[in-house]
Parts: sequence; structure tokens; C-alpha cells
Amino acid sequence: MRHYLGKIAKHDMVNAFGVTVLPAGTLLREEHLILLEKHGIDNLSMFFEAARSEPAPAKSPREAVGGIVERAKALYAAIQETGQVPLKELEAEVVPAVQNVANHPNIFELFEAVKAQGDYTYEHNIGVGVLSTMIGRWLNFGEEELTALTIAATLHDVGKVKIPEAIINKPGKLTEDEFELVKKHAIYGYEILKKTEGVSYRAALVALQHHEREDGGGYPLGLTSDNIDPFSKIVAVADIFHAMSSDRPYHKALPFYEVVRQLREGYFGQLDPTIVSVFLENITTKLVGQRCLLTDERVGEIVYINPHDGEAPLVKVGEEFVDLSCERKLQIKRIIGI
Repeated sequence: MRHYLGKIAKHDMVNAFGVTVLPAGTLLREEHLILLEKHGIDNLSMFFEAARSEPAPAKSPREAVGGIVERAKALYAAIQETGQVPLKELEAEVVPAVQNVANHPNIFELFEAVKAQGDYTYEHNIGVGVLSTMIGRWLNFGEEELTALTIAATLHDVGKVKIPEAIINKPGKLTEDEFELVKKHAIYGYEILKKTEGVSYRAALVALQHHEREDGGGYPLGLTSDNIDPFSKIVAVADIFHAMSSDRPYHKALPFYEVVRQLREGYFGQLDPTIVSVFLENITTKLVGQRCLLTDERVGEIVYINPHDGEAPLVKVGEEFVDLSCERKLQIKRIIGI
């Protein structure tokens, strides 16, 4: 039984009378083994194995992301309790699921799926994992390097387990002291990952560096481009895109045109220009055929990309063609990804 210590139960652990002794999601500790022994439960394999059943129907990206988020909650609860990352569970359950979702052919449907819609902290971790994995594929990473990136990105904010939830979820603007405390999550995450056996040092660096900026204006160390790990640069882009695209406790999601504009402005000193370029280019080239909501609330279909102004395409609205490169008062408010 002892080899199950530190693992998370996938099913309720019940005794011979059908009484639940430990619920699914429990991180098994010494005191739990004693409790199970008292109830005469000595065969634990059935509680840790995935249920065997007929293949389930394919899930939508949003359903798939929701399932990953629920699993991530249990893992983060374990990290908060033990200070260690349940790496085997992360690698076996979360990482393959994140990579599978990141492979969805319609990136705009995927962007909708990963937007935080309530439980920001956990949805953000998974969203950044998915987006970083997408960028890694666009940069032609091999499978081993891609898996390392997925792990690092999914754990980038792990240090927030040491920040009070009242501050993390505060609906209003943080005070200066609160913000200084929140910024420490980068160092806390580095310390947690550095001491977790089996976690790569690069994952620890991503936790430490994902708020660093190319010009040295980030935190916690004010590093400049040459001293920032490439994984950290990728996660920084994914982190910013996801944060701007999602509803958060203290602000609503920004419209599509504003997200793109701010990312492009990040070229100039803050973000790695190659990574931003690859990210925006892959978005722009996939816009044709997508339905969109304009800032005047009309819905149209993007039919042509202006080669000189990728964020101002030609949009068909009803029988009318609207050239956004000429109609400067109009912008794309949202891509209708579903």
C-alpha cells in the first residue's frame, strides 16, 4: 500500500459496506493509510486506476479544458498542502490533455475555450499551458522539448499557492503592498519547483522569469533579454495574451483588436519580437472565413487579409463589404470562434 503515498485517488475509496472513507481527489498520506487499514481496505489499485468503459464521445474544446481545470485544482491543492508537485499525475493526466487540446484545428474556437470564465487562477494556468504549447508547435519544437514547455507553462504560476486567496481574487485594484506580495509568487514558484524531485530546472526558471521583460523592466530580478530563458519568453507572450483576453477579478476581457495592438506594441522592448511575430502571424493567416463581431455590434465574415495591415481585413457584412483599413473607426471586437 505504501507505494500509493503521494498519489491522488481517482475514485471514492469505500469500505465493504459502501461507505466512503476518502473521497476522490484525496492526496494519500500516512494518516490515510491508517484509516484505510481500520476499515479493512487493503486493495487500493481500483481507486487509482482510470475507469474502463466504452470510448466517450468527443468533447468540445471548452468541455475538455473544463475537465483539465478540475484536475489541476486537485493537483494545486496537493501542492498547497505538501509544498511538492505531484509530478507523475501531472505528466500522466494534465500534460497529455493540454497537448491534445492545443492541437485543435480552429485556434479561435480554442481561444474561446481557454478564456477564464470564473475560476481565473486555475483556468489561467491551463490556458497558458495550452497557448504556450501552440506556440511551441509553431516554433517547430520536438516532442521532448514541447513536453518540457507544456509542464513549465502549466506550472508557471505555482507560487501563487503561497499568496492569500483574498489578495489573488481581490475584485478591486491592489494596494502597493499587496502588489509587492503578489510579485513574490515568481520567487515562491521557483523555490517550489527547484526542490521538487524530477522537475526540470527550466520549469523553475519559467516560474521565476515569466514576468521578466526584454528591456529589463520586468520582475522580480529585472533581467534583460540575454538572461531570460526562451521558455520564459514564450510563456510571457501566452500569459499576457490569456490575461488580456479573459475576464479577471478587476477588469473585463479586452476586445480582440486591443489585445492584438498591445501584443504588437510589446515588440518594442518588452516581449521577444520573434515569438510575438510567430504568434500574430499564425492568428492573422487563419482569420479568413472566420465570423467576427465589429465594434458597431454588426456581425460579418472576414474574406480578405490586407497584406500591409493584417489586423484590418475586408469583412463581408450582409451584402456589404467593409474595408477596415479604410473604416478606421471600426475594429474587430471579437472573433466568433464557435
